[in-house]
Amino acid sequence: MDLDLWISKVKEGNHLSEDELQLLCEYVKEILIEESNVQPVNSPVTVCGDIHGQFHDLMKLFQTGGHGDFVDRGYNSLEVFTILLLLKARYPANITLLRGNHESRQLTQVYGFYDECQRKYGNANAWRYCTDVFDYLTLSAIIDGTIFFYLRISGALCPWWSSPDIRTVDQFNHINNLDLVCRAHQLVQEGLKYMFQDKGLVTVWSAPNYCYRCGNVASILSFNENMEREVKFFTETEENNQMRGPRTGVPYFL
Repeated sequence: MDLDLWISKVKEGNHLSEDELQLLCEYVKEILIEESNVQPVNSPVTVCGDIHGQFHDLMKLFQTGGHGDFVDRGYNSLEVFTILLLLKARYPANITLLRGNHESRQLTQVYGFYDECQRKYGNANAWRYCTDVFDYLTLSAIIDGTIFFYLRISGALCPWWSSPDIRTVDQFNHINNLDLVCRAHQLVQEGLKYMFQDKGLVTVWSAPNYCYRCGNVASILSFNENMEREVKFFTETEENNQMRGPRTGVPYFL
């Protein structure tokens, strides 16, 4: 595998061949199987929220300083997931991919990723290769033992995944000796939002003008070696601003 060549190829807007994508997915699975469900990460680090298939905005995110749900809703879920897999393969110790609720076989058949793979490859093989990788993605990360970041936790296990409650968050942080919980999943128009006055829970959203129509800004949250925080905001790219078309008419933000 020539990872640098493949990275350049995808950044230029081209797809890997079906065989190349299969090889990449198998390679990354071997890396991911060694990681924990709660993956330890050392600062400095940049936290990114949902991307949702907005490839050009992901490229701008990298330029801004930087990853959330990777697929569905945007027009370029395949390119987004492919470039993230390539970067994970090329720099395995420097990028941590967390599984979001859209990284599932069921939701990708509803929200567009399955159809996108069919359209771009002419069959469902690419979708199968990618969704097999979903099973290996880590569920959360803990930064320097004090910051917990997650994208997707079952509501049965975590009652504040979709509806955070200050008492539950305070208890969780106290029991686990945490300073902050970072989450994604929920669109916030301002890109980043501390959910309570004590700032024990923050939502990070990294898909600007979500679904090409919501008008929101996006953000990334960086921690330096001293765990000092810096928020960087960014807006959509011109390429994404020009993308308009029929969207899947599902009103609920899964």
